Amino acid sequence: MSKKEILEELKKLSPAERLVVIEAALGELRGELQQSESPPGKEDRKRQLASAAGALFADYAADAELTAFSVLDGEDFHA
Repeated sequence: MSKKEILEELKKLSPAERLVVIEAALGELRGELQQSESPPGKEDRKRQLASAAGALFADYAADAELTAFSVLDGEDFHA
């Protein structure tokens, strides 16, 4: 059945019936997407973070405002 045919058939239903059908279809689609999308592994995540850090390195090296609070790194804030 084509998309056009499906849409034509949906028009024959009442608005409440269409909503039930659409919600059911969305539920099935969400389930399929969750199964097909696996979260990135630990190594993939490390690569992503390293890539992001590398992309921003020049900004942090050249802009003192981005690292202004790093002067506090040696301070003992638990005292």
